[in-house]
Amino acid sequence: MAGQDPARSAGVVAPPPLIYLAALLLGLGLDRLLGLPGLGLGSGLRLALAAACGLVGLALAAPALLGFRRAGTQVEPWKPSSALVTGGPYRWTRNPMYLGLTLVYLAAALVAGSAAALVLLAPLLLVVRYGVIGREERYLEALFGQPYRDYKARVRRWF
Repeated sequence: MAGQDPARSAGVVAPPPLIYLAALLLGLGLDRLLGLPGLGLGSGLRLALAAACGLVGLALAAPALLGFRRAGTQVEPWKPSSALVTGGPYRWTRNPMYLGLTLVYLAAALVAGSAAALVLLAPLLLVVRYGVIGREERYLEALFGQPYRDYKARVRRWF
């Protein structure tokens, strides 16, 4: 996390799951505090969209986590990395775990019918992009050099 030796970790601003959870809780709190109306979608459509987002999010994140475990490297971006994982969902996106977390966040916001949580998605993604992903990219490039630069050139950040 922030404050650690940058040579030993990416120095992310906070654990990404906590960033997503904080944004979701803030959105739910704002809905309640401000008395915001729920989403205008019918509950059936809203729940179907939530289920689809949640399932796709988990389908991206789970194999990404397993890939890290198989490679013997840390999943937590505030811990040192020991391997560059480029297989599984990492063939299509450099950030399948964050893409998965984003879809699960979206699913939770839809289930809750939270307009504020949906509005907070944009600032949340900016925090993740610059406070987590940008720092990870600099760290991984310093750690793995040309193999990481080649990987970055061939695989998109998000999708």
